Amino acid sequence: MTVGETRDLADDRVLLGRTSTAERVADVLRTRIAEGWFPPGTRLSEDALGGALGVSRNTLREAFRLLTRERLLVHELNRGVFVRVLAVEDVDDIHRTRRLVECAVVRGLGRPPYALDGLTAAVTEGESAAHAGAWADVSTANIHFHRELVALAGSARTDELMRGVLAELRLAFHLVGDPRPLHEPYLARNREILDALRAGDRTAAERLLARYLDDSRARVTAAYARAVEAPGGRTG
Repeated sequence: MTVGETRDLADDRVLLGRTSTAERVADVLRTRIAEGWFPPGTRLSEDALGGALGVSRNTLREAFRLLTRERLLVHELNRGVFVRVLAVEDVDDIHRTRRLVECAVVRGLGRPPYALDGLTAAVTEGESAAHAGAWADVSTANIHFHRELVALAGSARTDELMRGVLAELRLAFHLVGDPRPLHEPYLARNREILDALRAGDRTAAERLLARYLDDSRARVTAAYARAVEAPGGRTG
C-alpha cells in the first residue's frame, strides 16, 4: 500500500461524516477493494488507513472484522490483515450463489411493469464503456447490472447479501489480466434480459439469466484458474 493510495483515500473522509462508525469505514474500504485500489494480497496498514480516514484504531479494527466476515479480508497471525486471494473453488461457489439468488429474484417478481431505470442505466453504462474501449469500466457496469437486478426484489437483506457476493467476485476479476474476454460477451445478453423484463416476460428473463450465469461460471472460473496457476500467479 503506497503513500499515494492513502493520500487518495483521505478524500473519503467526507463519506464518514461526523458520526464515523465501523460500518461506514467498512463501506469505504469495501468500495475501494471492489474498485481495485487494494488488490488481492495487499497488506492493509492500520496506521496508514487510520491516518488517512481520521478514525481510531479500534474503529478500524472493527471495520476489518466486518470485512473479514464478508470474506474480503483475511487476518494472518503475526503478519497483519490482507485483502483476500480467492481459491478457484471460491470463484465457483460465488457463481453458484449468484445463480440461486438472482434467478429467484427474477422468478419472484410480481406483475409488470417493473422499475427498470437502474437496470437500463447499467446496460447503457456498459455499452458506452465498451464503445470507448474501457473494459475495466465494462466490468464495473456489469456488476452494477447485477446489483440493480437484485434490487428489483425490494429487499434490503438480499441487497446486502449480494453486495458482499459481488465484491468477492471483483477480487477474482482483479487477478485476471485482460477483462475484455470476460465481459464483452455479456453486453448483448444484459440487454436481452432487460428487453424481456420490459416486455413483462419474467419467465424468459429468468431463462436467459440462468444460461448467462452458467456460461459466466464456466468462463470466469477457468480464466481465474489459469491466472492463479500461471508462473507468478497468486494462490490463496
